[in-house]
Amino acid sequence: MTKNILRIATRKSPLALWQTHHVRDILLHAYPELQVELVEISTQGDKILDVPLAKIGGKGLFVKELENGLLDGSVDIAVHSMKDVAVDFPEGLILPVILQREDPFDAFVSNHYANFAALPQGAIVGTSSLRRQCQILACRPDLKIHFLRGNVGTRLKKLDSGDYDAIILASAGLKRLGLAARIREIFTAKVMLPAIAQGAIGIECRQDDVQTQELIARLNHIPTQQRITAERGINKCLEGGCQVPIAGFAEHNDTGLTIRGLVGDVQGTEILHSSIQGSVDLAEELGLQLGKQLLALGAGRLLKAICQS
Repeated sequence: MTKNILRIATRKSPLALWQTHHVRDILLHAYPELQVELVEISTQGDKILDVPLAKIGGKGLFVKELENGLLDGSVDIAVHSMKDVAVDFPEGLILPVILQREDPFDAFVSNHYANFAALPQGAIVGTSSLRRQCQILACRPDLKIHFLRGNVGTRLKKLDSGDYDAIILASAGLKRLGLAARIREIFTAKVMLPAIAQGAIGIECRQDDVQTQELIARLNHIPTQQRITAERGINKCLEGGCQVPIAGFAEHNDTGLTIRGLVGDVQGTEILHSSIQGSVDLAEELGLQLGKQLLALGAGRLLKAICQS
């Protein structure tokens, strides 16, 4: 290793900092002589907290400023939550590393109810995710979905203040922040299919920075990379210009990958499901094919209606 200093771009939220410290610690364990500098950057998604992500663009809101740092050379790598990363990268940037995935599922968090089924009629559930809203209302159309944004701590404080009967958060974030005790129930994929790439951390860098790519290569977890590549293939096929209720989840089976995908309307009255199996060598192609299957079922009509609303 010839690189002595590595500058890492990160968002300032507690969860983003945990992820970046995690990457730093692995690198320092492997390269004790390496100097690591953390460069904290505020993104548009961090600054605009009173508007649903669906209204301000969704994908890319938490990564653009970090990518600008890569492009202008002020940082060497950027650490991202993969579910925030758009399918297409700016020219000159690549994402060669995805770390081993944490729990990809969603968590039910409540101070008064043991699980989702225990919620009384008309209970208030907090989430800003149209994907979660869609699947919650498909199971329980009687529930009231109220807007909820902010970092994990902020969302928990709003729950604790009595604004909501329950909130839905990613299990991975709670576990990484030492808050697993707040989880009352983890949703299965049958009840709530997770967000594409949820629970995975990715590392982005410049395409021409071969030294950095060699330095971070040991952090790549190939089974996770295969699963995330397949899931992102769904987004590559389906993604429109707004935040939409799309879910996708890939798992390894005895012969390759099984991928499940979902597209729905925001009220959960119409949800389209599809699945596909195939070789891990065709991970992205499988995701693309699954996206086409969903389009054939009518996903385009649902997505167009949501983006125009």
